[in-house]
Amino acid sequence: MLILKRNYFLLHGYNKYRCSIGRNGIKRFKKEGDCCTPTGKFSLGPIYFRKDKILKLKTKIRAFPITKNMYWEDNPNSKNYNKLSFNKLNSNEKLFRSDNIYDIILVINYNMNPIVPKKGSAIFIHVAKNNFIPTKGCIALRKRDLIIMISKLSKNEKILITF
Repeated sequence: MLILKRNYFLLHGYNKYRCSIGRNGIKRFKKEGDCCTPTGKFSLGPIYFRKDKILKLKTKIRAFPITKNMYWEDNPNSKNYNKLSFNKLNSNEKLFRSDNIYDIILVINYNMNPIVPKKGSAIFIHVAKNNFIPTKGCIALRKRDLIIMISKLSKNEKILITF
């Protein structure tokens, strides 16, 4: 199990990875756009990665290459809210980015079953920005740490995010 505590470290077994979280901290009742990381215990979804930047990814979790037309729907009024989408019309969350933060994305199954509009979307574990600048609600690690961590995760791993 992955464990995230407020001290900005993600724990997995005996491994400890420095990370950043949402700029407004960890919150129990997350809402779309609040820049908070949601608290709770969640399963993990698939991995999406930039095949042009990550040549070999060792993982037991389903992994899919990111293409230029992939988005994560963050519009609460869309029928595809909080899902992978190939429609730019509604979404602002482009997965094929010019920076490196979405070179690898591990989906956290937050607000997935059922999906509740405005409860929050696109909660991922992804690559950290320089100096671990806070995220909009995701968890971000160094690229090399994320690659190592993903290689150690089992298919049915969960994440516990707590205060």
